[in-house]
Amino acid sequence: MTAHLVPGVVTLALGCAAVLLGNPLATWAFRRVDRPSPGSVPPGVVRAGTVLRGGRVIGFLERAAVFLTILAGWPEGVAVVVAIKGLGRYSELRSATPGAAERFIIGSFTSLLVAAALACLARLVLQR
Repeated sequence: MTAHLVPGVVTLALGCAAVLLGNPLATWAFRRVDRPSPGSVPPGVVRAGTVLRGGRVIGFLERAAVFLTILAGWPEGVAVVVAIKGLGRYSELRSATPGAAERFIIGSFTSLLVAAALACLARLVLQR
């Protein structure tokens, strides 16, 4: 592989990692936040996952959008992504299901942090 292709390949790998790593990290965060005791009813944050359907696919799209907006030098795009996601989930977040809002915030922040960190790293690679 020639030297001029390396930054592009590394950026592509970081983009894939940004999109794919968010789900396992969000799942890990959900488990850390709401650990059930043995023999108990599923906790609120875990149970809220049945209300916030499509979260995994939305998360993939969210992380891709955040990665690309930061990579393109338009970090304001992150605010657009967050606003669209919040408006799309508004009615579900207002539901009576305990833990839905917390699950939304935990999952969103985990996704945003992963995508933003890897996008910043990709920008550093491309600037070299």
